[in-house]
Amino acid sequence: MKTAFQLDITFDQILDLVKKLPKKEKLKLSAELEKDTVSTKLTSLLKTFQTDEVSEETILEETEAVRQQIHGRKTT
Repeated sequence: MKTAFQLDITFDQILDLVKKLPKKEKLKLSAELEKDTVSTKLTSLLKTFQTDEVSEETILEETEAVRQQIHGRKTT
């Protein structure tokens, strides 16, 4: 049997609790928050660049064209 609680707590109250944690626990909390932030940023970045307009074939063609340009510059 699970019991659910709802607790109204402000950011400042959470911050006060975090300040009372031992250094080791603060570091663990910081690492978890960083994981969450990185995940959120990565998801947002991936959504920004997500498109159905560019096919893999187009990407390969562009890649080959750039390689040829670079190779051409090195030999001239």
